Amino acid sequence: MSGVISQVNLNDFTSNESQRQATFVQTIGDALAEIGFFILTGHGVDANLVSRCYDHAAAFFSLPESVKGAYGKQGINGQRGYTHFGREHAKDSTWPDLKEFYQIGRTLTPDYPLYPLFLHNIWPTEIDGFEQDFKNLYLQLERCAFQLLGACSLYLDQPMHWLSEMSEDSNTILRVVHYPPLASNQCPDGVRAAAHEDINLITLLCGSTADGLEIMDQNGSWIPVGANHQYIIVDSGDMMQNLTNGLFKSAKHRVMNPKDVTSNRFSIPMFVHPRNDIDLSPRKEFLGKTGNELRYESITAGDYLYRRLVEIGLVNEDDDEQNCAPQ
Repeated sequence: MSGVISQVNLNDFTSNESQRQATFVQTIGDALAEIGFFILTGHGVDANLVSRCYDHAAAFFSLPESVKGAYGKQGINGQRGYTHFGREHAKDSTWPDLKEFYQIGRTLTPDYPLYPLFLHNIWPTEIDGFEQDFKNLYLQLERCAFQLLGACSLYLDQPMHWLSEMSEDSNTILRVVHYPPLASNQCPDGVRAAAHEDINLITLLCGSTADGLEIMDQNGSWIPVGANHQYIIVDSGDMMQNLTNGLFKSAKHRVMNPKDVTSNRFSIPMFVHPRNDIDLSPRKEFLGKTGNELRYESITAGDYLYRRLVEIGLVNEDDDEQNCAPQ
Protein backbone atom coordinates (compact mmCIF):
# COMPACT_ATOMS: atom_id res chain seq x y z
CA MET A 1 0.00 0.00 0.00
CA SER A 2 1.43 3.37 -1.02
CA GLY A 3 2.66 5.54 1.86
CA VAL A 4 2.79 2.68 4.34
CA ILE A 5 5.94 0.87 5.49
CA SER A 6 5.34 -2.61 6.90
CA GLN A 7 6.40 -3.28 10.49
CA VAL A 8 7.34 -6.76 11.67
CA ASN A 9 8.67 -8.38 14.84
CA LEU A 10 11.64 -10.73 14.46
CA ASN A 11 10.37 -12.77 17.41
CA ASP A 12 7.67 -14.09 15.09
CA PHE A 13 10.28 -15.63 12.81
CA THR A 14 12.40 -17.08 15.62
CA SER A 15 9.36 -18.55 17.39
CA ASN A 16 8.39 -22.21 17.10
CA GLU A 17 4.99 -21.31 15.70
CA SER A 18 4.76 -22.08 11.99
CA GLN A 19 1.95 -19.62 11.30
CA ARG A 20 3.83 -16.72 12.90
CA GLN A 21 6.93 -17.66 10.92
CA ALA A 22 5.00 -17.91 7.66
CA THR A 23 3.32 -14.54 8.22
CA PHE A 24 6.68 -12.91 8.93
CA VAL A 25 8.23 -14.36 5.76
CA GLN A 26 5.27 -13.27 3.64
CA THR A 27 5.18 -9.77 5.10
CA ILE A 28 8.86 -8.92 4.66
CA GLY A 29 8.99 -10.54 1.23
CA ASP A 30 5.98 -8.57 0.04
CA ALA A 31 7.48 -5.38 1.50
CA LEU A 32 10.79 -5.85 -0.31
CA ALA A 33 8.96 -6.73 -3.53
CA GLU A 34 6.68 -3.68 -3.34
CA ILE A 35 8.75 -0.86 -1.83
CA GLY A 36 12.10 -2.33 -0.76
CA PHE A 37 11.83 -1.38 2.93
CA PHE A 38 10.34 -2.54 6.21
CA ILE A 39 10.62 -1.69 9.90
CA LEU A 40 11.92 -4.35 12.29
CA THR A 41 11.20 -4.65 16.01
CA GLY A 42 12.09 -7.47 18.40
CA HIS A 43 15.49 -7.63 16.73
CA GLY A 44 17.51 -8.43 19.82
CA VAL A 45 20.12 -5.72 19.27
CA ASP A 46 21.03 -4.20 22.64
CA ALA A 47 19.57 -0.68 22.83
CA ASN A 48 22.12 0.36 25.46
CA LEU A 49 24.92 -0.81 23.18
CA VAL A 50 23.51 1.23 20.30
CA SER A 51 23.27 4.27 22.58
CA ARG A 52 26.90 3.89 23.66
CA CYS A 53 27.97 3.58 20.03
CA TYR A 54 26.22 6.84 19.21
CA ASP A 55 28.05 8.46 22.13
CA HIS A 56 31.34 7.12 20.74
CA ALA A 57 30.42 8.50 17.31
CA ALA A 58 29.73 11.96 18.71
CA ALA A 59 33.03 11.90 20.58
CA PHE A 60 35.05 10.77 17.57
CA PHE A 61 33.59 13.22 15.06
CA SER A 62 34.15 16.11 17.46
CA LEU A 63 37.92 15.47 17.35
CA PRO A 64 40.11 17.89 15.38
CA GLU A 65 40.32 17.27 11.64
CA SER A 66 43.99 16.39 11.92
CA VAL A 67 43.23 13.64 14.43
CA LYS A 68 40.30 12.19 12.47
CA GLY A 69 42.28 12.35 9.24
CA ALA A 70 44.98 10.14 10.72
CA TYR A 71 42.44 7.29 10.65
CA GLY A 72 41.89 7.58 6.91
CA LYS A 73 44.02 5.14 4.93
CA GLN A 74 44.97 5.62 1.29
CA GLY A 75 44.49 2.91 -1.30
CA ILE A 76 41.55 1.05 0.27
CA ASN A 77 38.70 3.08 -1.25
CA GLY A 78 37.26 4.22 2.06
CA GLN A 79 36.46 0.66 3.11
CA ARG A 80 37.98 0.99 6.59
CA GLY A 81 38.49 3.90 8.92
CA TYR A 82 37.68 7.55 8.36
CA THR A 83 36.36 9.22 5.18
CA HIS A 84 36.31 13.00 5.23
CA PHE A 85 33.39 15.36 4.70
CA GLY A 86 32.39 15.91 1.08
CA ARG A 87 34.11 12.93 -0.54
CA GLU A 88 31.14 10.62 -1.23
CA HIS A 89 28.23 11.54 -3.47
CA ALA A 90 25.17 9.72 -4.76
CA LYS A 91 25.64 7.87 -8.07
CA ASP A 92 23.78 10.42 -10.17
CA SER A 93 24.51 13.53 -8.11
CA THR A 94 26.99 16.27 -9.00
CA TRP A 95 27.17 17.51 -5.40
CA PRO A 96 28.88 15.69 -2.53
CA ASP A 97 26.77 14.50 0.38
CA LEU A 98 27.04 16.62 3.53
CA LYS A 99 28.51 13.91 5.73
CA GLU A 100 31.64 12.23 7.03
CA PHE A 101 31.86 8.61 8.14
CA TYR A 102 33.88 5.79 9.66
CA GLN A 103 33.78 2.23 8.32
CA ILE A 104 34.27 -0.99 10.26
CA GLY A 105 34.49 -4.48 8.83
CA ARG A 106 34.76 -8.02 10.05
CA THR A 107 37.24 -8.62 12.88
CA LEU A 108 39.36 -11.75 12.41
CA THR A 109 42.15 -13.21 14.48
CA PRO A 110 45.54 -13.84 12.80
CA ASP A 111 45.01 -17.62 12.94
CA TYR A 112 41.82 -17.41 10.85
CA PRO A 113 42.43 -18.93 7.37
CA LEU A 114 41.14 -15.86 5.51
CA TYR A 115 42.93 -13.33 7.70
CA PRO A 116 45.56 -12.39 5.05
CA LEU A 117 42.83 -11.63 2.48
CA PHE A 118 40.89 -9.13 4.57
CA LEU A 119 41.31 -5.43 5.06
CA HIS A 120 41.81 -4.89 8.77
CA ASN A 121 39.98 -2.46 10.99
CA ILE A 122 41.47 0.82 12.12
CA TRP A 123 40.52 1.71 15.68
CA PRO A 124 40.76 5.21 17.20
CA THR A 125 42.65 5.20 20.46
CA GLU A 126 41.20 8.48 21.73
CA ILE A 127 37.72 7.08 22.53
CA ASP A 128 37.47 4.58 25.39
CA GLY A 129 35.18 1.66 24.54
CA PHE A 130 34.90 2.51 20.83
CA GLU A 131 36.57 -0.66 19.57
CA GLN A 132 34.84 -3.18 21.82
CA ASP A 133 31.37 -1.69 21.54
CA PHE A 134 31.48 -1.47 17.76
CA LYS A 135 32.83 -5.02 17.52
CA ASN A 136 29.87 -6.19 19.59
CA LEU A 137 27.38 -4.14 17.58
CA TYR A 138 28.76 -5.61 14.35
CA LEU A 139 28.21 -9.15 15.65
CA GLN A 140 24.69 -8.43 16.92
CA LEU A 141 23.59 -6.76 13.69
CA GLU A 142 25.10 -9.49 11.53
CA ARG A 143 23.31 -12.17 13.53
CA CYS A 144 20.06 -10.32 12.93
CA ALA A 145 20.92 -9.89 9.24
CA PHE A 146 21.47 -13.63 8.76
CA GLN A 147 18.05 -14.33 10.26
CA LEU A 148 16.47 -11.85 7.86
CA LEU A 149 18.35 -13.33 4.91
CA GLY A 150 16.94 -16.70 5.95
CA ALA A 151 13.40 -15.34 5.83
CA CYS A 152 14.10 -13.71 2.45
CA SER A 153 15.41 -17.02 1.10
CA LEU A 154 12.24 -18.83 2.17
CA TYR A 155 10.08 -16.19 0.51
CA LEU A 156 12.06 -16.78 -2.68
CA ASP A 157 11.42 -20.55 -2.39
CA GLN A 158 15.10 -21.24 -1.75
CA PRO A 159 16.78 -23.15 1.10
CA MET A 160 16.83 -21.00 4.23
CA HIS A 161 20.61 -20.53 4.19
CA TRP A 162 20.79 -19.67 0.48
CA LEU A 163 21.44 -15.94 0.94
CA SER A 164 23.25 -16.07 4.28
CA GLU A 165 25.80 -18.52 2.87
CA MET A 166 26.64 -15.93 0.20
CA SER A 167 27.45 -13.47 2.99
CA GLU A 168 29.60 -15.70 5.18
CA ASP A 169 33.15 -14.31 5.40
CA SER A 170 32.11 -11.35 3.24
CA ASN A 171 33.01 -7.68 3.37
CA THR A 172 29.89 -6.64 5.27
CA ILE A 173 30.43 -3.07 6.48
CA LEU A 174 29.28 -1.18 9.56
CA ARG A 175 29.27 2.52 8.75
CA VAL A 176 29.15 5.26 11.40
CA VAL A 177 27.84 8.45 9.78
CA HIS A 178 27.94 12.06 10.98
CA TYR A 179 25.86 14.76 9.32
CA PRO A 180 27.25 17.97 10.83
CA PRO A 181 25.50 21.34 11.17
CA LEU A 182 24.92 23.04 7.85
CA ALA A 183 27.50 25.62 6.82
CA SER A 184 26.42 29.04 5.58
CA ASN A 185 28.61 28.63 2.48
CA GLN A 186 27.59 25.08 1.60
CA CYS A 187 26.65 24.04 -1.95
CA PRO A 188 23.17 25.43 -2.69
CA ASP A 189 21.94 22.04 -3.89
CA GLY A 190 23.78 20.03 -1.26
CA VAL A 191 21.81 17.68 1.01
CA ARG A 192 22.86 15.39 3.80
CA ALA A 193 22.40 12.35 1.54
CA ALA A 194 21.07 12.76 -1.99
CA ALA A 195 18.54 10.26 -3.33
CA HIS A 196 20.24 6.90 -3.86
CA GLU A 197 19.92 3.14 -3.64
CA ASP A 198 22.21 0.97 -1.52
CA ILE A 199 24.77 -1.23 -3.29
CA ASN A 200 24.59 -4.42 -1.23
CA LEU A 201 22.12 -7.26 -0.48
CA ILE A 202 20.30 -5.76 2.51
CA THR A 203 20.95 -2.85 4.86
CA LEU A 204 20.11 -2.72 8.57
CA LEU A 205 19.88 0.85 9.87
CA CYS A 206 19.86 1.42 13.61
CA GLY A 207 17.42 4.15 14.61
CA SER A 208 19.18 7.45 13.86
CA THR A 209 19.59 10.29 16.33
CA ALA A 210 17.37 12.70 14.35
CA ASP A 211 14.71 12.72 11.65
CA GLY A 212 15.52 13.31 7.99
CA LEU A 213 15.30 9.88 6.34
CA GLU A 214 12.76 9.66 3.52
CA ILE A 215 11.83 6.64 1.40
CA MET A 216 10.34 6.74 -2.09
CA ASP A 217 7.20 4.65 -2.57
CA GLN A 218 5.93 2.91 -5.72
CA ASN A 219 4.29 6.13 -6.93
CA GLY A 220 7.37 8.30 -6.56
CA SER A 221 6.18 10.00 -3.36
CA TRP A 222 8.55 10.51 -0.43
CA ILE A 223 7.64 8.94 2.93
CA PRO A 224 9.31 10.44 6.03
CA VAL A 225 10.65 7.86 8.50
CA GLY A 226 11.01 9.25 12.00
CA ALA A 227 13.99 8.47 14.20
CA ASN A 228 13.17 5.71 16.71
CA HIS A 229 15.80 3.80 18.68
CA GLN A 230 13.48 0.82 19.08
CA TYR A 231 13.44 0.17 15.33
CA ILE A 232 15.84 -1.15 12.76
CA ILE A 233 15.03 0.00 9.24
CA VAL A 234 15.74 -2.72 6.65
CA ASP A 235 16.03 -2.25 2.90
CA SER A 236 17.09 -4.35 -0.05
CA GLY A 237 19.95 -3.10 -2.22
CA ASP A 238 21.07 -3.22 -5.83
CA MET A 239 22.82 -6.57 -5.51
CA MET A 240 19.65 -8.20 -4.20
CA GLN A 241 17.65 -6.58 -6.99
CA ASN A 242 20.12 -7.88 -9.59
CA LEU A 243 20.13 -11.40 -8.14
CA THR A 244 16.32 -11.63 -8.03
CA ASN A 245 15.83 -9.99 -11.45
CA GLY A 246 13.97 -7.13 -9.78
CA LEU A 247 11.61 -9.26 -7.69
CA PHE A 248 13.05 -7.49 -4.64
CA LYS A 249 13.29 -3.74 -5.23
CA SER A 250 16.29 -1.59 -4.44
CA ALA A 251 14.40 1.37 -3.06
CA LYS A 252 15.46 4.98 -3.41
CA HIS A 253 15.95 6.95 -0.20
CA ARG A 254 17.55 10.18 0.99
CA VAL A 255 18.40 12.21 4.09
CA MET A 256 17.03 15.74 3.96
CA ASN A 257 18.53 18.84 5.54
CA PRO A 258 17.07 19.87 8.92
CA LYS A 259 15.17 23.05 9.68
CA ASP A 260 17.60 23.65 12.55
CA VAL A 261 20.83 24.19 10.61
CA THR A 262 22.89 23.94 13.82
CA SER A 263 21.86 20.33 14.53
CA ASN A 264 23.95 17.19 14.19
CA ARG A 265 22.65 13.82 13.01
CA PHE A 266 24.27 10.41 13.47
CA SER A 267 23.30 7.09 11.94
CA ILE A 268 24.75 3.56 11.96
CA PRO A 269 23.84 1.36 8.98
CA MET A 270 25.18 -2.14 8.34
CA PHE A 271 25.63 -2.92 4.65
CA VAL A 272 25.38 -6.69 4.23
CA HIS A 273 27.47 -7.85 1.27
CA PRO A 274 27.98 -11.17 -0.47
CA ARG A 275 31.53 -12.42 -1.01
CA ASN A 276 33.35 -10.95 -4.01
CA ASP A 277 33.21 -14.21 -5.97
CA ILE A 278 29.40 -14.57 -5.75
CA ASP A 279 27.70 -14.54 -9.14
CA LEU A 280 24.89 -11.97 -9.08
CA SER A 281 23.41 -13.05 -12.41
CA PRO A 282 19.60 -13.03 -12.21
CA ARG A 283 18.37 -16.50 -11.31
CA LYS A 284 16.16 -18.14 -13.90
CA GLU A 285 13.68 -19.29 -11.26
CA PHE A 286 12.62 -15.65 -10.73
CA LEU A 287 11.86 -14.91 -14.38
CA GLY A 288 8.26 -16.08 -14.15
CA LYS A 289 7.60 -13.54 -11.40
CA THR A 290 9.36 -10.67 -13.16
CA GLY A 291 7.89 -10.61 -16.66
CA ASN A 292 9.80 -13.56 -18.17
CA GLU A 293 12.63 -11.28 -19.24
CA LEU A 294 16.18 -10.90 -17.95
CA ARG A 295 16.31 -7.35 -16.64
CA TYR A 296 19.74 -7.24 -15.04
CA GLU A 297 23.30 -8.11 -15.97
CA SER A 298 25.58 -11.04 -15.24
CA ILE A 299 28.35 -9.80 -12.93
CA THR A 300 30.24 -10.86 -9.82
CA ALA A 301 29.71 -9.06 -6.53
CA GLY A 302 33.33 -7.87 -6.49
CA ASP A 303 33.10 -6.26 -9.92
CA TYR A 304 29.73 -4.75 -9.06
CA LEU A 305 31.07 -3.24 -5.84
CA TYR A 306 34.14 -1.75 -7.47
CA ARG A 307 32.10 -0.12 -10.24
CA ARG A 308 29.69 1.42 -7.75
CA LEU A 309 32.52 2.70 -5.54
CA VAL A 310 33.85 4.52 -8.60
CA GLU A 311 30.40 5.98 -9.28
CA ILE A 312 30.02 7.38 -5.76
CA GLY A 313 33.51 8.85 -5.54
CA LEU A 314 35.19 6.46 -3.11
CA VAL A 315 37.65 5.03 -5.63
CA ASN A 316 40.59 7.04 -6.86
CA GLU A 317 40.58 6.09 -10.53
CA ASP A 318 44.35 6.63 -10.70
CA ASP A 319 44.75 3.85 -8.14
CA ASP A 320 45.23 0.39 -9.60
CA GLU A 321 43.99 -1.27 -6.41
CA GLN A 322 40.65 -2.96 -7.08
CA ASN A 323 40.46 -5.40 -4.19
CA CYS A 324 37.83 -3.73 -2.04
CA ALA A 325 37.00 -6.93 -0.21
CA PRO A 326 38.24 -10.48 0.24
CA GLN A 327 37.66 -12.97 -2.55
